Amino acid sequence: MRQALLQAPGKLELRDVPDLTPGPGELVVRVDVALTCGTDLKTYRRGHPKLPMPTPLGHEYTGVVAAVGEGVTRFRPGDAVVAAPSAPCGACDPCAAGLENLCDRIDGTTMAWGAFAEQIRIPAHVARKNVFLRPPGLAPTEAALLEPLACVVNGVARLDLTRAETVVVLGAGPIGLLFVALLRRQGVPRVLAAGRHAGRLEAALAMGAHEVVDLGADASDPQALARAVRARAPRGACAVVECVGRPEAWLGAIASVRKGGEVLLYGGCAAGTTVPVDAHRLHYDALTLKGAFHFTPADVRVALDLLTRRALPLARLVSAEVPLARLQEALDALCRGEALKLAIVPGSPA
Repeated sequence: MRQALLQAPGKLELRDVPDLTPGPGELVVRVDVALTCGTDLKTYRRGHPKLPMPTPLGHEYTGVVAAVGEGVTRFRPGDAVVAAPSAPCGACDPCAAGLENLCDRIDGTTMAWGAFAEQIRIPAHVARKNVFLRPPGLAPTEAALLEPLACVVNGVARLDLTRAETVVVLGAGPIGLLFVALLRRQGVPRVLAAGRHAGRLEAALAMGAHEVVDLGADASDPQALARAVRARAPRGACAVVECVGRPEAWLGAIASVRKGGEVLLYGGCAAGTTVPVDAHRLHYDALTLKGAFHFTPADVRVALDLLTRRALPLARLVSAEVPLARLQEALDALCRGEALKLAIVPGSPA
């Protein structure tokens, strides 16, 4: 089979490697579609501390079961499946406390990793908890959105939307757009999307945003978002979801929220990053700052239900299909901001 390996930042190699063989409880899946994501891009640009090179890439995927390991009874060769790339161990301290999304044993060695290939091996614990038959009629490009949608389901569940009037999503990349769509479906009366790329803001409107804020050249100014939000909601937003992952975006999100409001800090900053927070305002305005990361098996099931029922407008998320042989071109295009997500199709001719 063919498999893409990242040899060094910015350098991919497409190799011929032996077909995969499943171990006990495992699945080998022939990949129909694997989607690009922000983690792929960050790893491609600068590497990843938990993924020593050379490393395969890709973890948002759907495909058809090619082989099953000993003891597998839920699936058989020929089954079309959707899958999340990880699953909690169920035994570590976070799992015991009900924090399955923070499982200590989820890392690159325990995940189904390497979907930019013709085949991917799914570990036994993932096959047991987070692999499902692909719903009939669900397009592979949408089925492969299961993992990012599950992450967003987890994030939205962290918010208190009972009295929310205006919610701002900062960042109109794929994750921000999924937040827009799900918040709109949750019945938030006013969803604002803020970003700096016209095409992405158009997609935000198509996915349910009531209004968009083009930050343009002021995107790196923490007060620019606050001014724009307060021009539309003078008391500030009830909640802000930060999906950029830079310190100035965190500060802008905090500056934009009203008294008693909450900020979901979803975009991950680099290790060692610090953000100065106005302690006086945090205390006297009774702000709530929350982090959100990853997903639980319950989130995966909610996401699968949303996909099965075609409950969200997802058509704008995937910009184009690209053959596996052009993966490096695809990642370079994404680095230049020329697409939102791309569907890598191993079976497509170069």
